Amino acid sequence: DLAERFTVSRMTARQAVTALVDEGILDRRVGSGTYVASRRVREKMRGTTSFTEIISSQGKVPSTEVLSYIRTAPNEVECEKLNITKKDSIIRMERIRYADNVPICYEVASIPFKLVKSFDTSNFFKTLESHGHVIGRSEQIVSAKRVSTEVSEYLKTRVGAAILGLTQVSYLTDGTAFEYVLSQYVGDRFEFYLER
Repeated sequence: DLAERFTVSRMTARQAVTALVDEGILDRRVGSGTYVASRRVREKMRGTTSFTEIISSQGKVPSTEVLSYIRTAPNEVECEKLNITKKDSIIRMERIRYADNVPICYEVASIPFKLVKSFDTSNFFKTLESHGHVIGRSEQIVSAKRVSTEVSEYLKTRVGAAILGLTQVSYLTDGTAFEYVLSQYVGDRFEFYLER
């Protein structure tokens, strides 16, 4: 039908559809067909931003479900990333982040307790700023992974589906590490992009 409509060969139509699939505009589903892909949430990789701001800026309603929130001793990786010792305490939050009630991200955030002991952490970035802290740079590593059984249930996706793993350490302008986050984004609902 496409080849006839646009008066091109079937091979040309097939290549055009494949290119649109590669760009994420179309979504090919085995045994079902090819569909216009749902619009993904996009984050420009430009430093430290809050999930709430990213989702709101795209006209969607952000929400969060907290799975756990505990004050605990840090593990070795948290000590290294946050530049703290085993004697320090952290707040470790496990949560699911949503856009228009669709699960986008599962994350585990670790925050030095001394920074947030008297804070409301429901909107962590704004709370930090309202207490005189200035948010600076962040270091981010993005990698491709497959989702585990447990996380697939949280994100309402199939076991083994592609996810984007993001490891991020965020700093205040004075160089203090204030957050270490391990995030898993559903691959077909979220994308990162770079701009030079």
